[in-house]
Amino acid sequence: MSRLVPLRPDLTGLSGYHSAQVDVQVRLNTNESPLPPPDAWLEELRSELSRVDFNRYPDRDAHALRQALGEFHGVGPEEVFCAKGSNEVLQCLLLAYGGSGRCAALFEPTYALHRHIASLTATEVASIWRAADYSLDLNEADALVERVRPIITFLCSPNNPTGRAEPPEVVSHLLERAPGLVVVDEAYGQFAPTSALDLRRPERRGTSRLVVVRTFSKTWSMAACRLGYLVGDPEVVEACKSMALPYHLDAVTQMAGRLALRHVAAMEERVALVKEERGRICTALRELPVETWPSDANFVLFRPLKRSAKQVWNDLLEESVLVRDCSEWRGLSECLRVTVGTAKENTRFLTALRSSLGHASTKEHASTTEHAQTTERASTTERAQTTERAQTGKR
Repeated sequence: MSRLVPLRPDLTGLSGYHSAQVDVQVRLNTNESPLPPPDAWLEELRSELSRVDFNRYPDRDAHALRQALGEFHGVGPEEVFCAKGSNEVLQCLLLAYGGSGRCAALFEPTYALHRHIASLTATEVASIWRAADYSLDLNEADALVERVRPIITFLCSPNNPTGRAEPPEVVSHLLERAPGLVVVDEAYGQFAPTSALDLRRPERRGTSRLVVVRTFSKTWSMAACRLGYLVGDPEVVEACKSMALPYHLDAVTQMAGRLALRHVAAMEERVALVKEERGRICTALRELPVETWPSDANFVLFRPLKRSAKQVWNDLLEESVLVRDCSEWRGLSECLRVTVGTAKENTRFLTALRSSLGHASTKEHASTTEHAQTTERASTTERAQTTERAQTGKR
């Protein structure tokens, strides 16, 4: 296709990051929260909207939001940078520290936007591949960082799309050996047993080079708001602030994030419910002809063994269940990824998957349906209790 003006040569052939959006009854392909935010949060947001001066620009530095996030994580506001989703946080990091003549290190397969944004910012990318179980070989990681001396080393923990969280000792190991920033993308961090945030202590070697990135999209049920942030050294925060466009974070998004931090208990209960359902999915998958891997996130990666991934994906779609097709991604041949949904949605997925794989049985279906109904009733009760607590005793 001819162009009016040629693109940068290094961007020729680069396509945007996206996932299929199909009109289905059960959407389990984009790792969103299956539950909406608390009703009390929405009521507070509606109330405060009336006090927004919509004719004025928002607080450019998001002081109130950064203060609230600092208190939540036990750090100062000068250690927090907020942006339009964690993607913009990553972009600002690469604008500040990447660029021509500099290198970012990745461990594949991992979150595609790390490489994508690096390419957009003209940052060279060097990578190695994980082991067959998607763990990281530290000897190979050492060889990579010694060879390319990356300005940024990216870790996704839990890793998307494989689901495993990096043990704290792996993060510490890379902090000791990588010369530049070690950026741990914890978009799914609250679902994991540990966090790199626990390593950010002054007495620990290299912690000033540790940056932890998080998002409100998953555990806070706020994907529509597009709000992300990092916790890092004040010098890194100032560098990112200088890269962000003026007034990049609107007043309503700032308000939504600040108010969400009053409802930590509700968020934690949502996380607990998702983790319980994740366990149910993993248990069910172990009884089917699929290969699967442990998950510390809100999704599970699996590989059908008796039918092609495309066939299974299409079978699920015929049942109005949409999962992520990773079957043609390098390192993920014939793999599919399913987001943990509500109990009812997960039952629809498991029933459709069993049917596709030829393992459907009346007894299994009845047992799964009974579990889903019980869990749905419990989930409804817990959500009602969460809302009541949020209205009477905000944190």
